[in-house]
Amino acid sequence: MSAIRSKKFDYIFTGGGCGALSLLIRMIQSGKFADKKILLIDKEPKTTNDRTWCFWENGNGLFEEIVYRKWPVVNFYSDTFSAPLEIAPYQYKMIRGIDFYNYCFEIIRKQQNIETTYGTVRFEDSKVLVDDVVLETNGSVVFNSLYTLPPKENGIILLQQHFKGWIIETEKPSFNVEQATLMDFRVHQDYGTTFCYLLPLSETKALVEYTLFSENLLSPAQYNDGLERYIHDVLKIEAYKIIDEEAGCIPMTNAKFNFFEKDRYNIGTAGGQTKASSGYTFQFIQKNSEKILEQLQSGQQLSQLEKPKRRFHFYDTILLRILKEEKLRGEAIFSQLFERNKARQVLKFLDNETSLAEELKIISSLPTMPFLKAAIRK
Repeated sequence: MSAIRSKKFDYIFTGGGCGALSLLIRMIQSGKFADKKILLIDKEPKTTNDRTWCFWENGNGLFEEIVYRKWPVVNFYSDTFSAPLEIAPYQYKMIRGIDFYNYCFEIIRKQQNIETTYGTVRFEDSKVLVDDVVLETNGSVVFNSLYTLPPKENGIILLQQHFKGWIIETEKPSFNVEQATLMDFRVHQDYGTTFCYLLPLSETKALVEYTLFSENLLSPAQYNDGLERYIHDVLKIEAYKIIDEEAGCIPMTNAKFNFFEKDRYNIGTAGGQTKASSGYTFQFIQKNSEKILEQLQSGQQLSQLEKPKRRFHFYDTILLRILKEEKLRGEAIFSQLFERNKARQVLKFLDNETSLAEELKIISSLPTMPFLKAAIRK
């Protein structure tokens, strides 16, 4: 652990990922916290492009200047339904992890009131330890974004969205830069709900991602085989080279995450900001960061932060149960969802921003019996 200059901090961030940085940048840009001592702790400096965040957004967000690519149209493909989806007023956007980290830390380094240190964080009751050094946290507000798996209790569903992606470059123009592929189910479903998505970076370069919703991970060879088959059999690309790759795993669980726990406030995935039924995280973090900032600026207690609407947790649980028990293939669910509803309404629903009337209309477009049975069990 690098030396910490101050002994006492007003705010401590454990974990330096999207959740912590999104809130911290907002605090800096508000100009309201320049007199507060802030500590940011992460395991190690972020020097690699370890992930890609994709999300849809109406208008420009806080991190618009580092959006790497964006698309006004996304494609959906399956054996029963295929179509380009007009998503206006949304645009589908991509931010590279390394661009996000560099942008945030360039701002953070200019703040004399913020210290950054690196080490392994542990919690012992209300204490925060960094490489076995106990931090003084009495009177500090601690924001934690270090995720831990929920316990396997009755009723808790834990699937994983696991993936491997290649950035490939082709010898001749192969991609339409105006359209991304949101979901392509034209791959075998032997391992569970499986699809690919495609983000064109130029006419000859694209990120191709092989993604699954299931309980168990695959072997490295199985991910590679899935990517190779998709590129060759579906995209019909014979000659290409791999210039970069990424892999990851996102939790998809109906476990309930407490915002306040053992004298700390959980944010990011640790605070339940990963959408359980889709894995999307970035925009949920941004909206939650805005709410936290408003509470801090207004002087209101963080414990009074508006809680998510419970019915969306209910919807997520139903879908996770169907996927886990394979009562209905994920391909069928998402195909009907996009075929029978306007794409912008589906995206609004997945953003937890629809009204109850809108939700009932969307739900009624899905197969009745599997969802009804799962709802009754819930």
